[in-house]
Amino acid sequence: MIQPLKNQNPTQLQKEVAKRRTFAIISHPDAGKTTLTEKLLLYSNAVDLAGAVRGRKSQRHATSDWMSIEQERGISITSTVLQFQYNNCYVNLLDTPGHQDFSEDTYRTLMAVDSAVMVLDAAKGIEAQTKKLFEVCRMRHIPILTFINKMDHVAREPLQLLDEIEKILGIPAVAINWPIGDGPTFQGVYDLQKDQVLRFNRTEHGQRKAPVTVSDVDDLALLQLLGKEAHSALREDVELLSIAGTSFDEKQYLAGDMTPVYFGSALNNFGVEPFLDALIQLAPPPQPRQLVDGDLAIPEQEDFSGFVFKIQANMNPKHRDSIAFMRICSGRFQKDMVVSHPRLGRNVRLTRPYQLFAQGRSSLEEAFPGDVLGLANPGLFTIGDSLSTGKLASFLPLPSFEPEFFALIRNKDTAKHKQFHKGIEQLVKEGAIQRLFALDDSQIHPLLAAVGKLQFEVVEARLKTEYNVEVEIEYLPYTGARRINADLQELAKISWPSGVMEVKDGNNQTVALFSSEWEIRRCIDKYPNITFQEFGFGVNNTWENKGDRNRPNR
Repeated sequence: MIQPLKNQNPTQLQKEVAKRRTFAIISHPDAGKTTLTEKLLLYSNAVDLAGAVRGRKSQRHATSDWMSIEQERGISITSTVLQFQYNNCYVNLLDTPGHQDFSEDTYRTLMAVDSAVMVLDAAKGIEAQTKKLFEVCRMRHIPILTFINKMDHVAREPLQLLDEIEKILGIPAVAINWPIGDGPTFQGVYDLQKDQVLRFNRTEHGQRKAPVTVSDVDDLALLQLLGKEAHSALREDVELLSIAGTSFDEKQYLAGDMTPVYFGSALNNFGVEPFLDALIQLAPPPQPRQLVDGDLAIPEQEDFSGFVFKIQANMNPKHRDSIAFMRICSGRFQKDMVVSHPRLGRNVRLTRPYQLFAQGRSSLEEAFPGDVLGLANPGLFTIGDSLSTGKLASFLPLPSFEPEFFALIRNKDTAKHKQFHKGIEQLVKEGAIQRLFALDDSQIHPLLAAVGKLQFEVVEARLKTEYNVEVEIEYLPYTGARRINADLQELAKISWPSGVMEVKDGNNQTVALFSSEWEIRRCIDKYPNITFQEFGFGVNNTWENKGDRNRPNR
């Protein structure tokens, strides 16, 4: 991990860079990622009352889950940017979907952060999606802090959880605090670095900050509060860790080769504030970013640069707007600045920048490296675009993914033809789905491709909510796609098996849809002069510009 430039007399830009923290929260579904996000907002005073992510209809919804389908299902569907201040730092928190059907959004978001928080369920430990997201972070050497959540439920032994992290993820896991009990006996944590016991009291539904009592492990009052058995177990664990525990090494952590571990309960606010303090202290400020030409965009350099990693439509339900999410990588951003846009081959003026807080937004005049801001997008920006001043800067391509599900989508009300096609067009621009076309342009109903099946349900729900259009979905039997690279003569020789469908993508390139891996292998063997290229979303199908061998596996 490259550290920022140090100077005895730092410039204003260097001071601003040093104040930024940009991180994503990742987890398997239901580990409590969105709950932890909400409680970090509570303890940073970004919200006055924490919203609920489960349970009672009378409770508030989580701030980061602003879509109606997210609130109905209680899951995160789209990555959300939450910007706030804490302890003299400017925090850019990116809450990501946990479900694997929305992996492409999460993976792209991880390209825009400098560190990550990994949330684990104390009863389940490392789960499938957690492991996949960890591997993405490892490829980029992203530092990871671990929060073992749900200690208010019956949990596995803490030492067992640490051992599992080390065995499955292959990096040392160092406990920074230690839980006092679990389930109904969970009362707080012991800070191993400060030798302090932090004992918390529950609040109603966890909506307010939990009062905490700080004491020494040898305090007689603590013995009475915990009880003899719990107090004795705590002393034994602390003694064992002091003898056999791994020491925390900040350099290893910053290189992505070690993870500090914190225990707590996000639902009850136990251990949240110490974790937030540690996150601000340990998470690195904005880091240099590699460019296509091999050079680096250094945060403290004067030339501005940034890249678009997400497009989101209809965040304001009263307008058919589109917002491009841009990560600033270097220099100072100013409203109305003119930047070069390599993909378009011309300059553009950035006239309507926004500070983002989930669905909410406010105008801003300036921003600095590490900040994630929203740009009004009248069709100028797409996922992966690089923007810069001075020397032309193009960042490495963002990852793309092979679709595994295909469906026809039918509009139930032909009178809403315009709204239907406008909605499909906008959702395609967001990068979550892709539209394919019949060779003879005779296709009546749009043919869509997606990485996960849930994406089609999201399309159906958003068309109804945002465009007042009801649709029905017909799933197709295809499981994979390949772009066909061949000259016209070779293309004319192809005789596809009965289970293959030939279509065109949005760039008018031939694409073959296959019903099985066996069909793909059969066609590759039968037509050696034709290239069957993996069909990814976005501009390219590379991962960190290193080819297919490093593509994340779903």
